Amino acid sequence: MPHPARPTAATKPRSNGKMAERHAPGSRAQAVYKALRRAIIEQALKPGVKLPEDSIGEQLGVSRTLVREAFGRLAIEGLVELKPNRGANVAYPTLEEARDVFEVRRGLERLVAENLAGRLTPAQSAELEAHVRLEEKAHEQDGPESIRLSGEFHIRLAEMTGNALLLRYVQEASSRCSLILAIYGRPHSSECAVSEHRQLIEALRAGDAARAAALMDHHLQSVVTRALLAPRGERDLRDVLAPYALSEGLTPS
Repeated sequence: MPHPARPTAATKPRSNGKMAERHAPGSRAQAVYKALRRAIIEQALKPGVKLPEDSIGEQLGVSRTLVREAFGRLAIEGLVELKPNRGANVAYPTLEEARDVFEVRRGLERLVAENLAGRLTPAQSAELEAHVRLEEKAHEQDGPESIRLSGEFHIRLAEMTGNALLLRYVQEASSRCSLILAIYGRPHSSECAVSEHRQLIEALRAGDAARAAALMDHHLQSVVTRALLAPRGERDLRDVLAPYALSEGLTPS
C-alpha cells in the first residue's frame, strides 16, 4: 500500500517564526500586557481614565479574556484599579499614597545601591553608561520619555543585584512612581536626573556603599520635592493605543 507523499521543500507550508510567536496565546497575552503597561507608564493612558475591555480588545485585535488577564497583572503592579461591576480604570493614587510609595521605594533602592557597590562588572558599568547616554538624548523632551528611561535605569540596577525579590518590589514601586509623576509631577528635570545617575554609577564603581546609598536617597527625594499638581488632558482611546498595538505586533479588529 503506497504511503502518502511527504511534503517537499516546495509544498511544505512555511511559517514565520516571529508571527507564530506573536500569535501564540501566551505571547499575545504578554503583548497586550506590555502595550497597555507602556501606554500607562508613558502617560498616553491618563491616570483615572476608564479602560473598556471591548474597545481595548478591538483596538489591540485580541479577545476580552486577554485584556482582562492584562488588567489583572497591571492591578498587581498598582497601575490599574479593578472595581466590581464597574470595570477597570488606570489607577489614580492620592497624594498621601504617593508619599507612601516614594518612601518605600527610597528604602528599597538604598538596598540596591548598598548591594551593588563594588560589584559592578565592566560590562554592567558600560551598559549603565550607555543607558545614561540615552537619557541625555531625551533631555530636551523632558516628559514621558524622560520618566520612562529614568525608571528603566533604576529597574536595571535592581536586576544587577541578582535578588529576584528585590527586583520585583523595585519594579512595582518604580511603575507606581511613574504613574504618580504623571499626576503630580511638573516637567521632569532630565538634566538633573542624568547627572545624579552618573554620580551614582561612579560611587558604585568605586565601591563606596555609603555614598551610593546617600546619592540614591537624595536623588529620589529630589523627585518628590519637584512634584506638584498639574492638570492633564485626555485623548481618544483609539489614537492612544494605536502606536502601542503596532509596536507589539497587534492588529485592531
